[in-house]
Amino acid sequence: MDIVVYVHGKGGSAEEAQHYRKIFPAAEVLGLDYKTFTPWETGNEIREIVRDLYKKYDNVLLIANSIGALFSMYGGLDAYVKQAFFISPVVDMEKLILDMMQWAQVTEEELEEKGVIHTEFGEDLSWEYLSYVRTHPIVWTVPTQILYGGRDNLTSLATMQAFAAEHAAGLTVMEDGEHWFHTEEQMEFLDKWLQRVKDNM
Repeated sequence: MDIVVYVHGKGGSAEEAQHYRKIFPAAEVLGLDYKTFTPWETGNEIREIVRDLYKKYDNVLLIANSIGALFSMYGGLDAYVKQAFFISPVVDMEKLILDMMQWAQVTEEELEEKGVIHTEFGEDLSWEYLSYVRTHPIVWTVPTQILYGGRDNLTSLATMQAFAAEHAAGLTVMEDGEHWFHTEEQMEFLDKWLQRVKDNM
């Protein structure tokens, strides 16, 4: 039997995995509820779980949302996952952090000096985090399909296209989609996309 592992994004939950049962009726579906929030810690956390599942199931499939995709890629899952489906993935964390620093008018010197800076838009900027993603480029060879919203405010289409090209990933764009797929129209698009790419595996 196959198992589908769902890794949620920031503010999400493992319960969101239930949504995907209808698309994978013959598989187990597991929502992964991680406890840490850095690429190095969360990547290890995800890897330990996926590695154990790999021993028990025929195939492990991965659905990851937003920063859940970034954490998964830092988990070194290439030997364990047969196919990945990314929804609005964060694929260039260095660029995103630099963009947020610009929004908050924070310089690299200030961030290095203070270590962590809280912003008005609710995100903490971390020098350790920025340094880590700079010195640990993503290595990802799992066959991957990506769904991207044309109105994603965190990752540009050019950045997503560059990532898809570099990693030979399929890329589908919903022009009216946002970073968070949540409206009825967006979720219908997501479901049809996932059913189509799953059927073409």
